[in-house]
Amino acid sequence: MGLTIVISGMVGSVVCGILLDKTHRFKETTLGVYLLSTLGMITFTIVLPYGNILSMFFVSSLLGFFMTGYLPLGFEFAAEITYPEAEATSSGFLNASAQVFGIIFTAGSGALLEQFGDKASNISLSVSLVIGSIITAFIKSDLRRYKASQVPAIMSDSDKLSPC
Repeated sequence: MGLTIVISGMVGSVVCGILLDKTHRFKETTLGVYLLSTLGMITFTIVLPYGNILSMFFVSSLLGFFMTGYLPLGFEFAAEITYPEAEATSSGFLNASAQVFGIIFTAGSGALLEQFGDKASNISLSVSLVIGSIITAFIKSDLRRYKASQVPAIMSDSDKLSPC
């Protein structure tokens, strides 16, 4: 199942990136994919106890598609709303926070798994995704980088500098 999540995640990253490039709807796309990740995790939690292998692989592929598909969207949205800060800076902070949260969630989920089982562990991850979706919904969509890139297109030829 892990391989299914990884492969569908690679496809999700490309598809979500292309969708974002075509629409430039940063917040809407990011929030939509986040919500679909949340729905995927909830569905995974519901399907897991039944043990139907085909259902598990299908849900795992959706989960991988949207969770990994979220990564390029998150990086691009962060670059948009933190502009003129360097993209590498916002990406660095996102990577660092992802590692910290990864450690916390891995340890917490592991403890829940040992003490209460997979359902409790998956529910806690689902609740975390719901909270993340709510927080994302409240992020102001101020596309500073996109606006800055549009300024030269608005300038007339006489406003542009000519080479010497």
